Amino acid sequence: MPTIPAVSTIAQTIQLSLSPVFMLAGIGALLNVLAGRLSRVIDRARSLEMLHPSSQGPEHDRHVRELRLLDRRMAIINASLFLTVTSAIMTCLVVVLLFVAELAKLHFGTFVALSFILAMLLLIAALVTFMIEVRMSLNAFRIRPELLRPRDLIEAAQNPSGRSIGPTSSR
Repeated sequence: MPTIPAVSTIAQTIQLSLSPVFMLAGIGALLNVLAGRLSRVIDRARSLEMLHPSSQGPEHDRHVRELRLLDRRMAIINASLFLTVTSAIMTCLVVVLLFVAELAKLHFGTFVALSFILAMLLLIAALVTFMIEVRMSLNAFRIRPELLRPRDLIEAAQNPSGRSIGPTSSR
């Protein structure tokens, strides 16, 4: 006749599973951030794809460079998503194994520990790839120098005669 586990035993198993469950909440938040970043990258790529055929010269070259960068970013975000989801699956497996081991009186603590270690390693790899993608996006985003010039320098460059071409202000 199979024995039914005591309520205290089940309570202890639930306590043991709390850490992985909290980890799952964090993984869910990371998945949300990654999906949002992927969505923005895809939207930007689509808008550039529409501009690409009508662009020429330096503008066309800039679009091509940005599209290549966006393609790399999408691949990195997808890798991070894959690693994050795999970590979540392994974390769920840890919780299931905790309960199965307790209910079936199985002794495979080493397997549970290795599963949790693998889940953590996958999460670390996902976070590293996320960091790489963030760094890539920050390094790639450069404001064109002509947009950073003071307005009076831009006007002087457009009007070499020195005459005022806009409203004058008294200083």
